[in-house]
Formats: sequence, structure tokens, C-alpha cells
Amino acid sequence: MGMITIENKVEESLSMEMATRLRQIKHIALDMDGTIYNGSTLFPFTITFLNKMRELGIGYSFLTNNPSRSTADYLYHLKEMGIEATADEFYTSAQATIDYIHTHHPEYKKLFLLGTPSMIREFEEAGFISTSDDAEDEPDAVVASFDMSLVYPRLCRAAWWVSRKKFYIATNPDRVCPTDKPVVLVDCGSICSALEYATGRKPDVIVGKPDPRMLHGIMERHGLRAEQIAMVGDRIYTDILMAQNAQALGVLVLSGETTYDTAISVQPGPDLILRDLAELQELIIFAQNIS
Repeated sequence: MGMITIENKVEESLSMEMATRLRQIKHIALDMDGTIYNGSTLFPFTITFLNKMRELGIGYSFLTNNPSRSTADYLYHLKEMGIEATADEFYTSAQATIDYIHTHHPEYKKLFLLGTPSMIREFEEAGFISTSDDAEDEPDAVVASFDMSLVYPRLCRAAWWVSRKKFYIATNPDRVCPTDKPVVLVDCGSICSALEYATGRKPDVIVGKPDPRMLHGIMERHGLRAEQIAMVGDRIYTDILMAQNAQALGVLVLSGETTYDTAISVQPGPDLILRDLAELQELIIFAQNIS
């Protein structure tokens, strides 16, 4: 089990082994929803955390399983919240899916994309053709995603192509998307469950977290080793499991989906269980100041 600081001061609960691991960190991969903001509300500690990491020479990237927005959309969204970021600091599950298809199935050009217009546009800009709802417009593969524009005919068409044994990719396994609104946002994992119930098929590949390829992409981009990167997020079954799969430091924050009781019941658990990014900032500073 990872260190738990909920009932103790950070300084009192930090082991020398963990302090050593924290001093090795050169880059932090940050989940977004539930970690730096909740829905449309930026956490009050986020900008301070980012500024402090920059001051300490620790890089950061925004890593999200939410493919409903393009990178440009995310940059605008963060700018509205007061965060200046660059495209190089982003890696979404849509980008990871595009990279996966280009690398492993370059022959797939036509895709039935069950996703938002923004996501579909990102795939088209990457060179793919988005097929229509027409049964004559046959795709090479089906991509299921978090689709807030989902309509019944498109769900049925996706089920048809999945039932016809087309290669079937899911951008992410999340069941719901975090929000500060009084609604449950049905995410890609739940949409895939509906397709499975209708067709008997699970996705052939699920690309987003916890697949380690997402974290490997950040490591390759910045020339990092596994021990030099920390994955910080609010979900055990995506963020923390991906860190474990990539042999990176996994930091669970309780500012989003996961409760304290759930966090301490999971084995193997996160390397660190913290309230939020403010507590992680305190921990990193303390670790760098001890020998």
C-alpha cells in the first residue's frame, strides 16, 4: 500500500525511500477532470502547483482519457480558466488512438467514428476518412469513444459494424466522466458495454488509460525514464493502473472520483494517496530539502 497522508502531516508520513523517489521526478503527467479541475471549475491550488513545478524545473503534461475535445479545444478551455498551455503539453486518448492506428494498422483509412464532432475532426485532420451512417459506406474499423452528441441511429450503426467483425477500438475504458453538474455523464466504457450487450463483442483494443502506451508517449516525447515520471490522477482503475503498468510513480488524489475508503481497500494500491495537488506540492518541496 502507498503512503497515506490524510490523517498525518506530509512531513511526518514521508519515508526516506519515497523521498528518494520524489527527488528523481523530472516530469509529472497530470490527469485533468478530478485532478486540476472539476467540470468547469478550476481547483484553487492548480495554478500555484503548476507555477511551483516550473520554478523547481519539473515539467508537466496534461494527460486525459476524455477525447470529446480536440487539443485546440482543451487549450482554449484551460486558457479560459487562467492556464496557459501548449499543444506539446497535451496527450489525449484520441491522439493515442490515432497514433495506435497509424503504427499498428496503417492500412485502416476509413473509420466509423462514434464520437463528438470535435473528435471526428481531429481524426480527419490526421488523414482518416469518417464514414457515414449508410450501410453502403463500409469502414475498415470502428472507433467507439465518449460521445456527448450520441444519437440512437449512430449507436445502432456502430453495433452493426461491430457485429460484422470489423476491427473495434475504444478510446478509453471510463464508465462515467467527472462533472460538477447534477447529471451522470455516460462515458466510453458504458457505451462499449451497450455495444457488447447488443453484439457479444468487447473492443479488440482499448487504447486510453490504463494502457501504458499513453504514458510511454509522454516519456518518449520528453526523453524520460520510468523512474523520472509521476502519474497523478483521481482514478485507480485508469490513472494509477497505468502508472503501475508503465512502472512509474502512481499518485492518487482524492479531489475527484475516488474516496478515501476505496483508495485504502485496493491492492496493489497507489504509491501515494493524497488529498490534492496542493499536498503533492508540499511533499515534493519537502523531499527536495532533505538529504
